[in-house]
Amino acid sequence: MYMETDELLKKRFRELARKCYQNNQYTFTGFLSLADLACFYEMEKELSYVSYKVWGGSEFCERAMVRFGKVEELGYEEEFPIACIKVKPLAAKFADALTHRDFLGALMNLGIERNTLGDIWLKENIGYIFCLEGMADFMIENLTKIKHTSVKGNRTKEMPGLPELDRQEVRIQISSERADGVLAKVYKLSRSEAVELFRQKKVFAGGRLCENNSQLLKKGDIISARGYGKFEYLGQQNISKKGKINASVMCYGKVIS
Repeated sequence: MYMETDELLKKRFRELARKCYQNNQYTFTGFLSLADLACFYEMEKELSYVSYKVWGGSEFCERAMVRFGKVEELGYEEEFPIACIKVKPLAAKFADALTHRDFLGALMNLGIERNTLGDIWLKENIGYIFCLEGMADFMIENLTKIKHTSVKGNRTKEMPGLPELDRQEVRIQISSERADGVLAKVYKLSRSEAVELFRQKKVFAGGRLCENNSQLLKKGDIISARGYGKFEYLGQQNISKKGKINASVMCYGKVIS
């Protein structure tokens, strides 16, 4: 089933790239998961005849769309058809403690397809939902209850910035900057457990599938591990007296993809 999905995705990427090139117009995918984006990056060389940009509504979004084409080639600009909907309880005092899964479940119950939805950010029981522009009005009109809580949605351009999202700088001590060792320290895993995540194709570096667990990380690398979270490697701070590397990472949380 995985291979079938993979091939269908590649076929769709080819069609959109060809349409952009032949018709001199922008084309867009729906929202893609990390695994979908990794599939796209595998085709970079094949699709190199057309330019592209990846965007999810914010630089910190994991689910993102691919836009084929750029202004220098097409002669005009067209923004990504992405809206952000702010959804909050009508009576905050009596609201359930809502989770990301609650928001996603309520949207799925409306029959909304997953590829029309980007990331969902949650801040103090208020959800910020990235979605296709064409779905925004439908969501605002129909998303009226999450669990037992009545809610109301509105378009917004004032979304929580990175400082407002859950993030935490973590200091770690490592023997080397190998990806598996850093990931093991960050998520308190054994080295073998960390290696298994690479084998299961659950680790992504900069949105691209990372299968090389011995890859050396450099400052600024963004690592995502499905089921665990996402962090930015901030680099070495100093070397301990015993020759260990004291390093820092910035862990990001409360984002569902």
